[in-house]
Amino acid sequence: MKHINLILFLFFSSLASYAQDDGIPIISLDTIPDDDLEINEDIIEDYISNQDDEADFDLNDIIDVLEGYKKKPLNLNKATAEDLSQLRLLSNLQINDLINYRIQTGDFLAIYELQAIPSFYPEIINKIKPYVTVKEGLDDYNLGIHKMLYKGTNTLYLRTDRVLEKKKGYITPEPDPDIDPLDPEYEELKAPYLGGRNKYVVRFRHQYETTLSYGFTLENDPGEELFTGSNKSIPFFDFGSAHIFLKDYNKTLKGVALGDFAVNMGQGLIMFDGFGSGKSSFVMDVKKSGRPLRPYTSISESLYKRGAGINLTFGDHFEVMAFGSYKGRDANISLTNEDDDDLEILQISSLQTSGNHRTEAEIEDKNSIKQLTTGGTIKYKTNAWHIAANATMEKLSSPLQRTYSTYNQFNFNGDQLLNASLDYSWVIQNFNFFGETAMSDNGGIASMNGLIIGLDRNVAMSVVHRYYGKDYQALMPNVFAETSSGNNETGLYLGLEIKPNKHWIISTYFDAWKHPWLRSGVDAPSKGNELFARVTYKRKRKMNTYVQFRREYKEKNAKDNITNLDYLADTYKTQVRLHISNKINKSLELRNRAEFSLYENGTGGKSRGYMLMQDWIFKPIGFPLSFTGRFAIFQTDDYDSRIYAYENDILYSFYIPPYYNTGTRFYINLRYKGIRNMTMELRYAQTYYADQDTFGSGNEEINKPRRSEIKAQIKYKF
Repeated sequence: MKHINLILFLFFSSLASYAQDDGIPIISLDTIPDDDLEINEDIIEDYISNQDDEADFDLNDIIDVLEGYKKKPLNLNKATAEDLSQLRLLSNLQINDLINYRIQTGDFLAIYELQAIPSFYPEIINKIKPYVTVKEGLDDYNLGIHKMLYKGTNTLYLRTDRVLEKKKGYITPEPDPDIDPLDPEYEELKAPYLGGRNKYVVRFRHQYETTLSYGFTLENDPGEELFTGSNKSIPFFDFGSAHIFLKDYNKTLKGVALGDFAVNMGQGLIMFDGFGSGKSSFVMDVKKSGRPLRPYTSISESLYKRGAGINLTFGDHFEVMAFGSYKGRDANISLTNEDDDDLEILQISSLQTSGNHRTEAEIEDKNSIKQLTTGGTIKYKTNAWHIAANATMEKLSSPLQRTYSTYNQFNFNGDQLLNASLDYSWVIQNFNFFGETAMSDNGGIASMNGLIIGLDRNVAMSVVHRYYGKDYQALMPNVFAETSSGNNETGLYLGLEIKPNKHWIISTYFDAWKHPWLRSGVDAPSKGNELFARVTYKRKRKMNTYVQFRREYKEKNAKDNITNLDYLADTYKTQVRLHISNKINKSLELRNRAEFSLYENGTGGKSRGYMLMQDWIFKPIGFPLSFTGRFAIFQTDDYDSRIYAYENDILYSFYIPPYYNTGTRFYINLRYKGIRNMTMELRYAQTYYADQDTFGSGNEEINKPRRSEIKAQIKYKF
């Protein structure tokens, strides 16, 4: 009870500290301190909470772009829609408005001129200001590549993490007392996890402005062997990645990628390796966009290509991208040829994406097959529209044969898959039509089409219709949908954003969908819908308060069903959130949140939960030490009523934990920049369960009701 009273006191005292209206806001072009990036946390938080499973995505896609544009701001007089979308700070409507304004009035003369665009408010301009410019620079002049290789900025990151409590996977089981150690068949027992308890990341990157980038990343997860066993040869770490990337070298050569890179195509029906749009509080952010090639610098072990790619433009209208990739892939082996001296893998049952290689079984699956991926795009574009043809070919060294089930009978099986698609975008006045239609080589069809409309200065609307056939097949889709599989779904999304005045924003969407065929855990065709609404009140860059409501309806197999056949039950999840963020002064910001969750399982059972949290962000001006922290209390009846909350973390790391059971969570991040060219960071976090004796399950189980983690990172520029 003391914890609740403390948080409620801070909650309302931070709200009361905002005492007066400062009058009509005159735009203040504030700068953001080094290492502080304007990431849209809500988009990431909403993306995770909308997934049925724990989602995997590349946050570096956002961070790398922002860091690059801080060093060399994006010229608004030359920026394309793809360039602007990479900021993840502007909606599709704002991007369209900016480009239309530039076409009609000519080049911008000053940043302040953005205020003349209907959808641009002072807080939006302040957010993008550190990353954009309107000044002519040396954009059209580049040094020779040989000089770029040593001129520019080098950055080295060294990071280590450790969970302080010992997990079950590191504990050697007790031997059976009935077995004699002298017995020839006796085998000495060992802990399931073969490696140590620390996580290590080494990251080096050289950048010449935003034109040339090269570097490498080495990563070893807790429990994985380091410099020994399965990693006793180069690179000695469990995962290694390297890249060379050249961007906008001249008017023809828009991009060259060597080593590890990411590919974006259309609306993600075939592939989209970057962080893509989805359902979120940014209801206009429904269109995927971005450069077709980008360097890969993340530690996710599945979201990349390895080989080479090139992006060329010919004149003002034609653009071509082509790539080839060949890499090892983790897979569950289901059939081998044991007659040969060299083990031959004849068949696999699934492709793995976790990247964990801690146990003997996980190591056996590591890079057990090879995957060849080739493809490309041909695009014709003008200032107002484009149309592009995309194609890919996937080839596995061993055929994939899933364990048969009624629900997965239309999924891809085999060793080769071909995909082709057409994508388009057309901007006419305040209307932006966009979409993609794709086909897999078995004849399966997927199509997604959308419209973003600026109804007037204060009202915008988005519409997305999707049809993903139950037999459409793609290995790595990244689609706008309720599920991530890219098939077996039809749906219609309607989003609306209203800005009655400079202080208020009303955002809402309604999404309805059907699954024409069975899914895992859903033994019949099913349907669902989701209603979301948020009312936001803002005061310049000082205060941001919102109330949010989200209710999701889905048909699922009835819980605890005792009949011979599973039947579907109506399930509902309702969440209500109150969030207050207030800058007390230039150094201190307080963030407060109360969130409540109710899950109804369709058979009369209900699961309830709540979470209260208080954040502190303290970044004193002119002092080298800053910190961010959180204290949260939570209580949920079970995992179904879990609540997600984005956490501030050390640079190039993120965490969005689910809050469930009964307990508390706190963290504190310290950042010290008192040494020239060096940033040192330290993080300590702990989750405590008051109603549990253990934490986690399986090999991750801790024989205590808490989990404590410490992280340390050094960033050095030279």
